[in-house]
Amino acid sequence: MNFWLLLLLGIFTYLIVQRSVKRITRTPVWILWLVLMTPAFIWSAWVASVGPDQPLPLILVIGPFIICPILYWLLIQWGRRDSNTSSSASSNKSPIESKPTVTEKAEPAPPVRPIDEAEETQLRNCFPWSIYYIHNIEYRPQAVICYGQLRTTPTAAYQRIRENIQAQFGDRFQVVLQEGLNGKPFFALVPNPQARASRTQQKLTRPVLALGLVLATLLTTTIVGVQIAGANITTLGSEPSILWQGLPYSLALMTILAIHELGHYSAARYYKIRATLPYFIPVPFFLGTFGAFIQMRSPVPNRKALFDVSIAGPIAGFIATIPFVLWGLANSTIVPLPEQSNLLDPNALNPNYSLLLAVLSKLMLGAELTTNTAINLHPVAFAGFLGLVVTALNLMPVGQLDGGHIVHAMFGQRKAIVVSQIARFLVLALALLQPGFLLWAIILFFMPIYDEPALNDVTELDNFRDLLGLLALAILVAIILPVPNAIAQLLQIS
Repeated sequence: MNFWLLLLLGIFTYLIVQRSVKRITRTPVWILWLVLMTPAFIWSAWVASVGPDQPLPLILVIGPFIICPILYWLLIQWGRRDSNTSSSASSNKSPIESKPTVTEKAEPAPPVRPIDEAEETQLRNCFPWSIYYIHNIEYRPQAVICYGQLRTTPTAAYQRIRENIQAQFGDRFQVVLQEGLNGKPFFALVPNPQARASRTQQKLTRPVLALGLVLATLLTTTIVGVQIAGANITTLGSEPSILWQGLPYSLALMTILAIHELGHYSAARYYKIRATLPYFIPVPFFLGTFGAFIQMRSPVPNRKALFDVSIAGPIAGFIATIPFVLWGLANSTIVPLPEQSNLLDPNALNPNYSLLLAVLSKLMLGAELTTNTAINLHPVAFAGFLGLVVTALNLMPVGQLDGGHIVHAMFGQRKAIVVSQIARFLVLALALLQPGFLLWAIILFFMPIYDEPALNDVTELDNFRDLLGLLALAILVAIILPVPNAIAQLLQIS
């Protein structure tokens, strides 16, 4: 199991590095990946050499988290040195203003055609003084930055200025309204790749590919489900009928993942955001799948749309998960609690790992669940438990996870970055108390904390959405928070 977790972490980390820093540094991706994976390699080597019962020395716990991020940052800057000598000066700029710091090997963005004096006059005329009093225009390789003073509401200003720029320049630019580090809104005009995509009528949805991945994932999760049900998978050749025993786990898990992604997809379609169909990721080991995903191929119009699209998935998935958890727990059995319990052990799950799981377990199992007992999960209950894990991981308020998008929409990009950093350290602290969360802590620490801005990234949410966002964060806490002693005593499980 440790090998598969390490493999999963390695694949996930490589994809993050390739997506986030490949375009901004010449340092080979494999070197950056190796630096990020060093803590996991050190800890795995310790476990392999001295055994899982020996606790890690403090220096091996804290040291890699200090040294590796510093080395990672230095390697990125070293790769930037030849192409951008002013990288340190641009580090204080907003994400949009920092986009030009790419290397020659990066994929070139569509260049901004130079704006001559006549066009600059046209551009300035797009900003009425009563809407946005423009002070200065800066030209960058991939953006035209317009600084000024906002004189009306962000929504009205964005709508009016976008219409003016479209009237003057057609579909040449996308207009972005973003908050600078000084707290003042600024407008940015960036090349509009969607105009070229719409002219070429690029095909977005691939139903045959989506269906093929569904069928492949159904097979891999069914095979894993056979093992979870306690059957011998080696007899599959002589007894194909044992696949039926894996279907409850497979169908429950895939239903939860599908509803989660369909929540995102439906919200994206509502806001006319171009998005792919949900794609499953089949794997023939571990849990049978690495989950599912959709890709959005057009920018998010505003923070309201960012919030709705981001929260639709976790909320839909969470609502779908609860019935599976309740039914599965009702059909599970009680077993003695082993001395070394594993967070993902379906045969002896300690409900004290999760406050929400403990409450639901006590509700369905009643007096059978007592101190020093664990739950031998029914395959459907295990699928439901994984659904809770997926919901919690997605609600983590870090970077480009759903939770990161949610706090970005609620508090703005600058505050969301602070929240992301705090969340990372809180999960690390939780991992020191509950070693099962160590993998989460590693993933979150090496995940980018910057989130792409919406086109109108200044207009704030309404009170209802703020309340709904806080509810989503409360669900996250209820899932990952270990049961406090007072509540454990009240539930008679401690």
